[in-house]
Amino acid sequence: MIADVAETAPSDPRFATLPGRPGKIIAVHLSYASRADQRGRRPAQPSYFLKPSSSVAAGGGTVERPAGTELLAFEGEVALVIGTEARRVAAATAWDHVGWVTAANDLGLYDLRAADKGSNVRSKGGDGFTPLGPRLLDARTLDPAGLRVRSWVNGRPAQDDTTAGLLFPLAQVVADLSQHLTLEPGDVILAGTPAGSSVVGPGDVVEVEVDAPTAPGAPSTGRLVTTVTQGEVPFDAALGSLPAADDVQRAEAWGSREAAGLPPVAPALTPELRDKLERVPVAGLSAQLRKRGLNLVTVDGVRPLRPGAKLVGTARTLRFVPGREDLFASHGGGYNAQKRAFDAVEPGEVLVIEARRDPDAGTLGDVLALRAHARGAAGIVTDGGVRDADAVAAVGIPVFAAGPHPAVLGRKHVPWEADVTIACGGTTVQPGDVVVGDADGVIVVPPALAEEVADAALAQEDEDGWIAARVAEGHPVQGLFPMDAEWRARYEAWRAER
Repeated sequence: MIADVAETAPSDPRFATLPGRPGKIIAVHLSYASRADQRGRRPAQPSYFLKPSSSVAAGGGTVERPAGTELLAFEGEVALVIGTEARRVAAATAWDHVGWVTAANDLGLYDLRAADKGSNVRSKGGDGFTPLGPRLLDARTLDPAGLRVRSWVNGRPAQDDTTAGLLFPLAQVVADLSQHLTLEPGDVILAGTPAGSSVVGPGDVVEVEVDAPTAPGAPSTGRLVTTVTQGEVPFDAALGSLPAADDVQRAEAWGSREAAGLPPVAPALTPELRDKLERVPVAGLSAQLRKRGLNLVTVDGVRPLRPGAKLVGTARTLRFVPGREDLFASHGGGYNAQKRAFDAVEPGEVLVIEARRDPDAGTLGDVLALRAHARGAAGIVTDGGVRDADAVAAVGIPVFAAGPHPAVLGRKHVPWEADVTIACGGTTVQPGDVVVGDADGVIVVPPALAEEVADAALAQEDEDGWIAARVAEGHPVQGLFPMDAEWRARYEAWRAER
């Protein structure tokens, strides 16, 4: 059944769409596959933040964009209202503790995200930042996987997704939260937003609706309508952090750099720099980095599966932790970190895998190598083993590994996380580092030094080539390697004639 606002309204009009003032409002950070793909990362488990109940606005109304801010973003969401107390409940029975479902708009100020370091207290806690309603749907009549959330901005469709697209089912979220804290009647859980969230400004009207289109009667919350107004009172710098927006926050608030009106990010490797690195040997890069005080930059113990392979790209990282049966049961199956990493690698990137220098189990096989190749990856580096080594080598993508091994991943490793700083072959690798490999091995180049060391290494290659030619002519190495003043003068004269 649908509980009208009038049937449940408490005395405070801010909570007129709810059974009462919620003791707590808990929001899921990243929960829809469409949103995760938009952000380029998929969490392995749900994570949460709290919003104050003072942010609730019954049925919508108006919300103020504070003076001095530019990045107020809407997020249409499914909201769960707890009906009966839940503490350490199982996922199989968790939905029984949900009393109602309604629509929510999880508004937030990206201008204030940096100041809160992820807590979202100021960025998500403002007055009116949690519109709810306008009607409650009886959760007992609904399939938690069959709910739809849609949003409109000024009448134009902006979001459209269903709870079938959640990374974490609603019952799992309720059960997970209940193992950490008691969910009490009236508490609200905001289930996260799908792709399409973006920035709104003064005068914009946002509408959010949650319905169950396949349920009998297709029950709907109706449209939750919120109008944005402009605030006039500035923040006081003497009291705390002021709003600040940068291009990273703009891109995330709008949904993409393009939507924010920002130019594309220049690739870490321009075509010209990539060409230089294709021509310079790893040994030459190693020598130049050593001159600059960087000695711990080689990925030790890895060799190319295919002789003659050359590898150049920017790092995308994946980390395995030591095998443990219970952890592999929770993290090894399904759409785990390994599969997510191979699905997310971009053209020109090198997937670098930390396997703790343990070669006694495969960290990839031919199917994943094919996936990386199809994605346009520049190569793969792993300090662990490779299954189906001949088939992987035949794919054509450069792969550097500790060696072949027939065992599956679960024998030694648990896929844990991606896009983090890792240790591979004894060296630290960060996402975005420049990775170069050849027959001598693999080296990691800090992006800020890549152009400089590539030019210096190519210049050294010319010099070494000239010296080698003189040795081949029969000259002794004394005074020539390294060059004394006389030989240096001859070399410079040769260069001037070229």
